[in-house]
Amino acid sequence: MKQEEKSPAYGRDVMELVTVAVEYCAFLEQTEGKTRMSFVDTLMKLLPLLYLKAALLPKYEILDDGYYAEDYVTEDNYNIVRANISIIMGEKDDYLDVFMEDMKYSESPILTTVSENLSDIYQELKNFVMAYKNANNEELMMNALADVKEEFQFSWGQKLVNVQRALHEVRYSEEEVY
Repeated sequence: MKQEEKSPAYGRDVMELVTVAVEYCAFLEQTEGKTRMSFVDTLMKLLPLLYLKAALLPKYEILDDGYYAEDYVTEDNYNIVRANISIIMGEKDDYLDVFMEDMKYSESPILTTVSENLSDIYQELKNFVMAYKNANNEELMMNALADVKEEFQFSWGQKLVNVQRALHEVRYSEEEVY
């Protein structure tokens, strides 16, 4: 019997999410020398894949009540990724967002940044990938899956679609058409 037939931890949809998440994280860790347009162009292909792969996962239950997601991304790692993205995006880093929790208390859109949203997604996915990779049993892998799916539903999924809208504007704006 194949491994994927035994456990959902090795299923096709899971492996595809892991693969795209690894690619996304590696891409953001290697931004030096990238132009804004090549950076945005690649993200406009990766982000929809991430969304699709996460959306295809069923909801999993945490199997261990004592489970907590370990933070593999340090504050320094996060800040380096964010700063590198901010440099690439330059004046296009800021955008107005109406789909933020703080919007409930405001009559106007909230200013946010591409770099912060992409870094937040990076942090969630890198923590997931590392937890999944370092899991020494399927129960821990399933807990990591349950956690990333829940965070997708309540946090990084919304950030992904918000930042994709801003990146779409940069990619197809009249002044930077290519």
